[in-house]
Amino acid sequence: MRVDPNYFSTLTGALNQSSSMINNLTSELSSGLSVQSLQDNPVAVAQSTLLASQIDQTDTFVQSASGEASMMQVADSTLGDVVAQVTQALSLAVEGSNGTQNAADNASVAQSLSGILSEVVSLANTSYQGQYLFSGSQGSVQPFTLNTTTTPPTATYAGDTNVQFIEVPGGQKLQINLPGSSVFGSGATGIVGALSQLIGDISGGASTASITTDTAALNTALGQLSDQRSTLDSSLSRLNSATTFAQTTESQLELTQGGLVSANPEVVATQLSSAETQHQALLSVINNLGNQEDLFQLMR
Repeated sequence: MRVDPNYFSTLTGALNQSSSMINNLTSELSSGLSVQSLQDNPVAVAQSTLLASQIDQTDTFVQSASGEASMMQVADSTLGDVVAQVTQALSLAVEGSNGTQNAADNASVAQSLSGILSEVVSLANTSYQGQYLFSGSQGSVQPFTLNTTTTPPTATYAGDTNVQFIEVPGGQKLQINLPGSSVFGSGATGIVGALSQLIGDISGGASTASITTDTAALNTALGQLSDQRSTLDSSLSRLNSATTFAQTTESQLELTQGGLVSANPEVVATQLSSAETQHQALLSVINNLGNQEDLFQLMR
């Protein structure tokens, strides 16, 4: 009885299939991926692609939010310094309105207040990574200029009043900036205006009533600044919460994506070992077939 040639051909086909399986399993084990191409699992590839898009969008928000949050933190810290300066100015205002000041005393107080005004304007011109914080949407424009040639000195605003927002993944928009004019005022308004008026009245020997009025105006301006700062702090808090949630979501999406295309190393290693054993057995059978004349000799 002669060996059927088709039997040998069948074994050769099985050997090729075995080699292909070993190559695929080896690739899975080295790459950690069970899906190497679209043909391997079209559904998994489609789902993985959709998840990758969601991951990219979430990561883009996280990166953007991180930069905006840092900017907002610097702005908040700057406003804290302004509050300290204005609080000091209010103390000087009380000193200047006690009715016992002479001209030299008033000049000294006015000089101290002028220094505070200069510091406030300097803080209002704070920049972060090359962008001014209080210029509205015109980050490259220095927002305030202090004119010291006038008596008293006056500050003018060169930015705009545009409020900027960032949209969180849920669709909510959060304010991320404070236009300088709404925080510090300009000319005769706000903190800079109240400070200028106070400096002028004290240096000019104005009445106690006038200085008291100036002090009340400065207090009001400080309250407005605090309200603006509270708005910024609230947005910062919500932005940080949204970022934390987005980071958690991103991690979950990555795990889900990994589950679609990742290989189980232990399972793949076991399958590879079994495939290699079967492959060696096929090689042995084919080798024996090549050395035998017929099946009777093979079966002895």
